[in-house]
Amino acid sequence: MNHCSTIEERIHMISQIVAQPTHGLVSQLSRAHQVSRQTLYRWWAIGRKALQEALGTPVVPMKRTTSVPTLVLTLLIETHASYRGIQSTLRSLHGIKISLGTIAGIVKEAGQRAQDWMKQQQAGTARALALDEQYSSQRGKAYLNVIDVHSGQVWATVPPVEVDGESWTVLLWYLCEQGMTSLSTVSDGGRAIQEAVSQVHGQEHHQRDVWHLFHVAAQVQGRLDRAVKAAQDRLPALQRQAEREAAGKRARGKPSKVTLPEQEAVITQMQYVADGVGYLCQQLHSLLEVVVLRSGRLLSSEHRRGEIEAVLDLLDEVVPLAIPALQEQIRMLSKQLRLALFQALLFARQLDETQEHALRTLGPEAVALLAWAWVRRAVLGPTSKDLLQCIPSDWQAEASHLLSSWEQAVRASSAVENWHSIVRPHLAVHRTLSAGMLALLAVWHNHRIAPRGLHEGLSPLQRTGSPSPEAIWLAALGYSALAA
Repeated sequence: MNHCSTIEERIHMISQIVAQPTHGLVSQLSRAHQVSRQTLYRWWAIGRKALQEALGTPVVPMKRTTSVPTLVLTLLIETHASYRGIQSTLRSLHGIKISLGTIAGIVKEAGQRAQDWMKQQQAGTARALALDEQYSSQRGKAYLNVIDVHSGQVWATVPPVEVDGESWTVLLWYLCEQGMTSLSTVSDGGRAIQEAVSQVHGQEHHQRDVWHLFHVAAQVQGRLDRAVKAAQDRLPALQRQAEREAAGKRARGKPSKVTLPEQEAVITQMQYVADGVGYLCQQLHSLLEVVVLRSGRLLSSEHRRGEIEAVLDLLDEVVPLAIPALQEQIRMLSKQLRLALFQALLFARQLDETQEHALRTLGPEAVALLAWAWVRRAVLGPTSKDLLQCIPSDWQAEASHLLSSWEQAVRASSAVENWHSIVRPHLAVHRTLSAGMLALLAVWHNHRIAPRGLHEGLSPLQRTGSPSPEAIWLAALGYSALAA
């Protein structure tokens, strides 16, 4: 309903509300001008909207030195932005109006450049490669990734393909055509990877990721501990029932199938099994360390193998002692460890020659001392260079080679898991990643300088020793390095 007030009076009322929004002002104006509060609030909203439309949002002028492709690619990679997010950010912060089609075209062109750059990667020395699949939303398909273990450099990453030996074989052949020489490979033991590596490089140089074995052992240990906890949770009810029976009272609820002493005996037995499996898994963990000392003696791969087989024999003896529901879990753990044992000890066999040479040159006591110090390098070091400064000068040449071998030992495929953590946020935004987008991520990652940690100040390319004329990933793709 229209009010009889004039336009000037309404403007005066609205301006007071906008300029002085004090408590009670709306009520005061309502009584003075015979206007309802709802009407005043409606006028205030109309006036506020009109002011916003009249004044508008200030437009940020675009810098002349700013490259639109550089801004698009930086937002895409650095902030995990979607195409619409890039569009709105450029409009609000830089005053750049750009269509989604233009953004897609920029990304497509940059992706092609990145793929061309990936094809030109060269390795001057043989490398240790971590292989793994990252499953996509497409059933049975995954992204295949090949990462340098020591530097983290991405050598190959491909869009979703069938997870089978043929797909991995083609990818490994592609790397061989680029001149990539594999010193060794490491994976979680997937069947497709095993088949491809056996055909291209040979199983004798393929390391089984020990952390995946530790994960399986931890899962079994967790199931044993939960079973003990579930059995212990039944004790209070059985105790209350036993107290009622001792007092001559009638038991409540459904009669229990076991008595209190029987349940306590079961818990004791289950706890014994859980503690035994936990101790054996702990021994397995220590025997698969890079350096293992026993009674002041450095263990070789053969000695480790014997110790681990003894641990697995003891694990088999624990199986009959467990309750039937958990026997299969322990048996499965023992079987997986036995199947993976030969490949899990590849790193130890590769260290044998270096350790034997050091034993002949320095003697067992000196090597044992170096091993003791290396195990405690986090306190004494933390780097090998720091340790070398604390030992006699006539040891340093041989000790340097030995410490370097221990540092370069490959037991796990953690490098490829780190790459998965980089890809995962982009998968969450875009749902699926093309070959061009994966190549863009790889180029960005290979040029990225580590801000902290052991590799602070170095990029994966620098850690690998690969010659790269450009230190910035956008410059390597032909975009403005200044704007980046």
